[in-house]
Amino acid sequence: MKDSRESLELDKILHAAASYAVLEGGRELLSSFTPTADIAEARRLLDLTEEADLLLLTLGAGRVLYFPPQGDALERAQKGATLSCTELLSAAALLRSARACFSSVRSFADERIVRLKELTEYLIFDRDLEEDITGKIVGENELQDHASEKLFTIRREIRLLNERIRARLQEYLAGSERKYLQDELITMRGDRYVLPVKVEYKRAVRGLIHDRSQSGQTVFIEPEEVLEMNNELMTLRLDEEQEIARILAELSHRVGAHREALERDMDILFEVDSFYARAEYCHRMRCVRPVLNGKGIVHIVKGRHPLLDQKRAVPVSVSVGESYRFLLISGANTGGKTVTLKMCGLFCLMAACGLFVPAAEGTSLPVFDKVFCDVGDSQSIEENLSTFSSHVVNLKYILEHAGEKSFVLIDEPGGGTDPEEGQALARAVLKALLERGTRGIVTTHYSALKEYAFSAEGAENGCMEFDSESLKPLFRLKIGMPGASNALFICSKLGLPEEVIAEARRHLSAGAQAFDHTVRAAEESRIKADAVREEAERIRSEWQEKLTALEKEEAAFQKEKEKFLLTSRAEARRVILSRTAEAEELVAEIEEIFKKEQLSEADLIRARTLRNQMERSLPAEEEEKVRLEPADPEKLKAGDKVLIKSLNTEGAVLSVNKNKGEAQVQSGVMQVRCKISDLFLARRHEEKKERVEVVKNLQERAVVPREVNLIGLSAAEALEELNDFLDSAVLNNFDEVRIVHGMGTGKLRAAVQNALRKDKRVKEFRLGKYGEGESGVTICKLN
Repeated sequence: MKDSRESLELDKILHAAASYAVLEGGRELLSSFTPTADIAEARRLLDLTEEADLLLLTLGAGRVLYFPPQGDALERAQKGATLSCTELLSAAALLRSARACFSSVRSFADERIVRLKELTEYLIFDRDLEEDITGKIVGENELQDHASEKLFTIRREIRLLNERIRARLQEYLAGSERKYLQDELITMRGDRYVLPVKVEYKRAVRGLIHDRSQSGQTVFIEPEEVLEMNNELMTLRLDEEQEIARILAELSHRVGAHREALERDMDILFEVDSFYARAEYCHRMRCVRPVLNGKGIVHIVKGRHPLLDQKRAVPVSVSVGESYRFLLISGANTGGKTVTLKMCGLFCLMAACGLFVPAAEGTSLPVFDKVFCDVGDSQSIEENLSTFSSHVVNLKYILEHAGEKSFVLIDEPGGGTDPEEGQALARAVLKALLERGTRGIVTTHYSALKEYAFSAEGAENGCMEFDSESLKPLFRLKIGMPGASNALFICSKLGLPEEVIAEARRHLSAGAQAFDHTVRAAEESRIKADAVREEAERIRSEWQEKLTALEKEEAAFQKEKEKFLLTSRAEARRVILSRTAEAEELVAEIEEIFKKEQLSEADLIRARTLRNQMERSLPAEEEEKVRLEPADPEKLKAGDKVLIKSLNTEGAVLSVNKNKGEAQVQSGVMQVRCKISDLFLARRHEEKKERVEVVKNLQERAVVPREVNLIGLSAAEALEELNDFLDSAVLNNFDEVRIVHGMGTGKLRAAVQNALRKDKRVKEFRLGKYGEGESGVTICKLN
């Protein structure tokens, strides 16, 4: 039997997630990961993935730094072998990666980072060794001159000796010996400096012949004068190689001493890298963390198979293991039955590997001790097994090993043989699994199996929906009813001759026809009912939105009404006070005229003029009165000024609907539709005005102060005095006033400013500036 991770394609998911790993070891670890059967371990794995997601994608931590595979270098170093420059640089990269990972995880003081701190707690690193290696080795086969003082001295002597040799040979090129040379250049043979001399002059140049050209016309001679210097140069190069070997051996010895720690570091870094890879894969697939339960309940909300195109995949919700242990999914071919079955098993394995699943919040999954899967055509030529035989072998294995904590997935049991015997076998297998308490999902086309699910305790029917009009699967799972296979119906729609379809129907048993017809009718009725329900839900949502909008409009109208009433009252007070003040001024002027002992004609005319002006300036209470009359539906017309009694506000009529007894009224910025019976017209009538007589000795008009002194009052007394003062200031249309509260302990000032902060009459306030009383005074601007 195929391993379930292969049948459910878990290996493809793990390979896809492993592709995001930085380290080769991290990729190998994740690709070969085995799902755990322990729910506590599964929660730990999911915690690590969640913390990796938080660090990587929210807090912005860096990934695990790359280091090359170490091979057997650490083992050889421990045994005393000298590592190459490349191997030592790889070891330094491992040390740097361990140090960076340790620091990265601990650089965030986030209480949610727990598991990764525990995992990286055992990372060991030696910064001195790391810096020694990277500081002394500058390339794959090169050491820094300052790797040691001795190496620096040797290389300096080599450079100086090279310069001396080249300088002496340069004399040959410029002197009388130049005529003996084939070319005017200095070359090397066997790491020694030589001159190219014409063969006929080889005896003219004293020295050691090292080589001859292919043509035989040139010999390469090391002159006697540089022979000793070349010998010294070779000695220095041997000293250099010996010092380099000593430095590499010392570094290798230090690396070998850390072998066990470095190998442990690699294991930890591979594991951390694998969780960062999980986090990035889950982020790209828009996955959510499933809630793990120990009850064997598979509850998937809007799940999408991760190997499908996530932009086109239709989310499927599935639930099994709570009120029923086995779900039988039926329906038309290509309707998504097998994909749904495999998705359920795959999600359980993904969660057991520490992977989130591409579904919606609320998804809950168990951790099974084993997931069994019999899916697809398992025909084997090598083992001489037919399709049916291979399925039987799989069923045998499942029945032998599946238990109460197992999850069984069977796609079309009993297929590949006689239908009657096949459905009998499928029913027997399902019954055996139900009796032992196993949970699982079965897909089927067998009517007998669908009927069995209605009566069997622990089993439930489900169907993949199918649109009979468009002949397209809807990829939606409905639990509670079986689905029709619709095979003959699909054949008819696809153009198969009707006589063939009719003949096929005649060969169907009466029971099969009745059951198929009942199932298809129930399915169509359910689809129509769902469509009606969705339409009703859509209408409800629309009306809810409209109701919310109306409530907002009503709230805005009430706010506008309150603002209008407040403004109207303030304006009325201002007009009354203004006209009263004008009348008092006119009376005062008339009194001044009548103070004269003798009045001239001009004085009398002036007094009468002032009296007439005063009559025009009388307050509104002495002007014409207004009488309200109910609006007449027959006479009401657009443009009439009305009072809306229920709202206690005025407006202008925009239109009248006599048939409905309604009118559209503009009130401020709002348009209101109201009953005509709620409208009143304002009718003005003249009353005989009393003559205004001029009376001498009127009291002088009180001057309203722009300042109030609250010093010496308690907080309660001061606030009462302040309220009266602000009323008077607003009535007198003051734009700025001064409040004296003194410095003292600051309690009175705090109480005053707290009251001003909440007062709608106040626009803004501040403490006094230099010359205004400073912190003992508050300057207040009014609306």
